[in-house]
Amino acid sequence: MNTLKAWGGAIAAVGMMVILGGCAATPSTETKAANQATLDNRAPFLPSALFPGSAQRFDAWHCEPAQQHLVAATNANDLRLWSLHGAWRLPQAVVASGARYQDGEISFWNRGDEALVETPRGQLQCSLAEQRDALTRAEKPGVMFFGQGNEPGWTVALANDTPTLTMETNYGEERLQLPYMVSVMDNEAGRVVIENADVEPFFRVRIDAGACFDNMSGKPFPARVTLTYGGEQYSGCGQGIAP
Repeated sequence: MNTLKAWGGAIAAVGMMVILGGCAATPSTETKAANQATLDNRAPFLPSALFPGSAQRFDAWHCEPAQQHLVAATNANDLRLWSLHGAWRLPQAVVASGARYQDGEISFWNRGDEALVETPRGQLQCSLAEQRDALTRAEKPGVMFFGQGNEPGWTVALANDTPTLTMETNYGEERLQLPYMVSVMDNEAGRVVIENADVEPFFRVRIDAGACFDNMSGKPFPARVTLTYGGEQYSGCGQGIAP
């Protein structure tokens, strides 16, 4: 199976931007399966596009001429790459110097702190801007996904064993632990929406695979997170945490 299809993406270009658009999916079937897991009191499987794989670090790349910002995580045999519009996975290719990853007409060629991204519509010249160590289960025991945002500070953590969300708001002054149900699970697009089911207080968390940068530190993440709670909407970044 083509690697891009395995991640459920189709590359599209707008000007010089590198964009991944999701192919047609069957979210109703995926959502039904995810909610069967929650009914069985098991945490649902999240899309792989939210995780770094075996990579221990995320790299932020700032690219010209499109002012495009990318996030990458390098594994043993492939590169996971996130743009502002999605994610894809490129196998390692043979190259004389540096590290090259390619799938069809899409490639990422890294040489030190510089990288060249090639698409059917042109090239992006990229420079390494920021790095961040990937979160691990040692740092976040029992957590499958962790999201955070600023002003005011908030966090959400999805348990790895049960469909339970732990939410902290107002810089940790308020803390709630609540069960959730899945309203959207789209593995191909890397999208998940969870919310409480007939329980107060209402909350909704939307997670989308795509390059995200902390608005205070600039640190890179592979997912955008939107939290709706208490009549307010908060935006931030997040990461899936593998065992």
